[in-house]
Amino acid sequence: MIGWLRGERIQAWEQGGRRGVVIACSGVGYEVQLTKRDQQTQIGDSCTVWIHQVQRDDGSTLYGFPQQRDRDLFRTLIAVNGVGPQMALSLLDCCAATELVMAIIEGDLKRLTQAQGVGKRTAERIAVELRDRLGSWAPEANEASLSLVDRSDVKALPIQPDSLQELQLTLETLGYEDLEIRRAMRAVASSSEVPEDNDNEGWLRASLRWLSESA
Repeated sequence: MIGWLRGERIQAWEQGGRRGVVIACSGVGYEVQLTKRDQQTQIGDSCTVWIHQVQRDDGSTLYGFPQQRDRDLFRTLIAVNGVGPQMALSLLDCCAATELVMAIIEGDLKRLTQAQGVGKRTAERIAVELRDRLGSWAPEANEASLSLVDRSDVKALPIQPDSLQELQLTLETLGYEDLEIRRAMRAVASSSEVPEDNDNEGWLRASLRWLSESA
């Protein structure tokens, strides 16, 4: 089985919604399927990819990834019932590996269903089956004991610490959990209309609106 390739990228290809490159290694050209995001069209560039090989009666397919972590995540995804290689590539194409892991752990179905071919039921199955398995992959795994205001993803948001604490307390009183609050705050911060950093009411209204729409 092929696990890794390094060579010269001699051709980019696309066929039936699938895309990739041909990599020349020691006089042999390997056709490797990639995500749209990873595909590079320049010819003659050096290329290094981690490979997942699928062997079938009608031939062999090579799926390539720029990082070993991406390939390992791909393998984890296709272990879920109903998730094939093309759907797994679509998920990895939808967002970066770290973002995808967080979406799965947090049960962010809205984000998962943005991937082509992924419906709500499949997204739910992925989240349920992989949430615990991917826990150690999350960049916040070592922050589990920290308060919300000290989490790295929250500290970077454009909101004052006092406003953040008040928002957290209000949303917790309404029954929302830590993960839901963080997801809502990140969504508000990336929206087209971000409240002022000390606008407590604005952050609360926007967070509640997002939580209601994503329910």
